[in-house]
Amino acid sequence: MEEFTFGTLATDELKLVHHRAAHSGLQHGHDLTPADPLPGQPVTLTARLGPDLTADRVICYYTLDGSEPLGALGVAENGWALPLERVSVAWDTLVWGYVETWRGVLPAQPDGVTVRYRIGAWRANEREVFADWPETQLAAEQAAGAFFAGKPLPAAPAGDPARGHTFAYHVDTFAPPSWARTAVIYQVFVDRFYPGNGRTWQQTTDLGGICGGTLWGVADQLDYIADLGADCIWLSPIFVSPSHHGYDATDLRHVEPRLGGDAALHALVDAAHKRGIRILLDYACNHISDRHDIFRAALADPASPYRAWFTFDDSEVGYRTFFGVPSMPQLNHAHPPARDWLIDIAHYWLREFDVDGYRLDYANGPGPDFWTDFWTACKETKPDSFCFGEVIDAPDVQRRYIGRLDGCLDFHLGDMLRRVFALGTRTEADLARFLPRHAAFFPADFLMPTFVDNHDMDRFLFIAKEDKAALRRAAAAQMRLPGPPIIYQGTEIGLRQRVSKDAGSGLEVNRVPMAWGAEQDRELLAFYQDLLRMRRARQRAAE
Repeated sequence: MEEFTFGTLATDELKLVHHRAAHSGLQHGHDLTPADPLPGQPVTLTARLGPDLTADRVICYYTLDGSEPLGALGVAENGWALPLERVSVAWDTLVWGYVETWRGVLPAQPDGVTVRYRIGAWRANEREVFADWPETQLAAEQAAGAFFAGKPLPAAPAGDPARGHTFAYHVDTFAPPSWARTAVIYQVFVDRFYPGNGRTWQQTTDLGGICGGTLWGVADQLDYIADLGADCIWLSPIFVSPSHHGYDATDLRHVEPRLGGDAALHALVDAAHKRGIRILLDYACNHISDRHDIFRAALADPASPYRAWFTFDDSEVGYRTFFGVPSMPQLNHAHPPARDWLIDIAHYWLREFDVDGYRLDYANGPGPDFWTDFWTACKETKPDSFCFGEVIDAPDVQRRYIGRLDGCLDFHLGDMLRRVFALGTRTEADLARFLPRHAAFFPADFLMPTFVDNHDMDRFLFIAKEDKAALRRAAAAQMRLPGPPIIYQGTEIGLRQRVSKDAGSGLEVNRVPMAWGAEQDRELLAFYQDLLRMRRARQRAAE
């Protein structure tokens, strides 16, 4: 059995598309040294010219007041201009050409400064082009969408290379909160967890429909979660939405009424905090529902002030979306009003509901520069908030989020655990070689929550052919690792799914309602409880 955990990199052909997009034109890819600059540290920028572009000069235009850097042909119109120097030339077989590397050093800045910058390159008598174009993320998304639809892979995305990209970093001493370093996170898919308040399930057979779990139900089962050994709950999206999963919000300032509304979240957070349990919300900043009033206004009227909040184009859908899904239009994160709106919503839930942070859905959609502003705002609102991203990409891409988020979900470790213990396509010796190298690639202050399954992939037990001994070995390995472990609801009691998502059945096939009472595997539950007690004991001994 082969899994497609890394959708945009699922095949060698897709990896090649990604590589070529990332090594053509003028590319920066948030390549900074240090990745997370402290006050008083200068910063080295690296840019690369692909074999399809020739330039005599490469310039960084930058500002220190948060405003947009403007400049042309080496002359800054807003801010300053920094020349980069060519430092090397290397052959790249996969793009079949020479790639040049250029570098420059931005001056050190004091605490609290946001450096925003653009990088341009040109040759005499030719127009200036800006990094990063072609857009690597868009190229990867379009290629993956075509691959999974059985269509030919498209050419590199068209567009204006003079537009480019604006990058940013914030000079600070922010770090993940101490509580997150030792947290055990329990992932709750709210509609499928527990109805609560004496209710029963609405239905449990149509996994694409509404089953009836609520936030009141989560509050009713806080003792269960605490007895398991978890001290943090990651809630699936709870915002107003027409779907069971909630990743297509129509209102980001209120809780979906069928989940209990705003009152239920207030009650859950209060009850959880009294037990020492933190609450994380799942926030999708990449896209909203096509039923959202803002998008409807933008779609209906080209003169609408909301038109620039989205990217309308000549594609089949007519606007940029989340992997071509028309019901999920993607926001234009380079547009300041849209950006500020998303960040203000994050402020709101931290401030008004006292939630403890965010799991950030498809974080590589908005990109690292957006999270620079987002993370800074969250830390200023609630310093001990925990924000980690879902970045399903290569480790070198995940590293771009250092200094912009507290961490990223550890998809590569999860993939290795599944291959070793469930699929048998890798060995424990492979795992032993992988772990120290993986740990060395990321700084200790960048937290990487671990998992063996989640709501978007087949459950571990399903791919392990119901081998609970294999699950025990995987869980034992997971709990020995330093990253905060995540347990997806039901994994700890042997919850089953009937068919694979890769059989064309959809992502919801593993979102079966939680089992309770006699339906639970109590021996497996006790095993998980023992694992978490031993993990806590090791942490106390290390303090």
